[in-house]
Amino acid sequence: GLALCKAPAQGRHMIAKAEVMAGKSTLGTGPARPLALARWLLAVAALVVLMIVVGGITRLTESGLSITEWKPVTGAIPPLSDAQWRAEFAAYQQIGEYRHVTGPAGMTLADYKFIYFWEWFHRLLGRIIGVAFAVPLVWFWIKRRIPAGYKVRLVALLVLGGLQGVFGWFMVRSGLSEQVTDVSHFWLSIHLLTALVTLVWVAVVGFTRV
Repeated sequence: GLALCKAPAQGRHMIAKAEVMAGKSTLGTGPARPLALARWLLAVAALVVLMIVVGGITRLTESGLSITEWKPVTGAIPPLSDAQWRAEFAAYQQIGEYRHVTGPAGMTLADYKFIYFWEWFHRLLGRIIGVAFAVPLVWFWIKRRIPAGYKVRLVALLVLGGLQGVFGWFMVRSGLSEQVTDVSHFWLSIHLLTALVTLVWVAVVGFTRV
């Protein structure tokens, strides 16, 4: 009689153990993959750190106004011919920064190419971060590997990243007038603060366990 009582108990124990193991397996390979999400988001956070550093270099070298147009797609390709470079330089020569600061200082086309590079690289990193965030997000979403509670936060991060680009352009546009020689400090602050908030939020969501 005692053996018969132990057998069902042992059976239940084995079933419970199997269920726990199955749960662990599901966590590692099934729909909810917090580790994969964490690695992805922390990689994005590293890109954002690089973006902030390059943004600082762009500011210190006064390169932010070197590109006078916002071309989200075609702007990823820099000028490839001498004619294209001269056209970009001519557009830059119309703004106040050139007329009152860099022009009188004797800026050459070679000098312009230097500041153009930093602003172009800064914008290129923004495009790379957008792709590095949006494409995996779509993939995780289609594969149903986003844990409960993550979707809203991830979509909000995507929107925040888009706003960061818009704020960056507002900042640049504020300095393109013939009467001013620098960007608006208001938009500069908004642009930087949004980047810092994005960095912190990406890291927090990446470290948060479901």
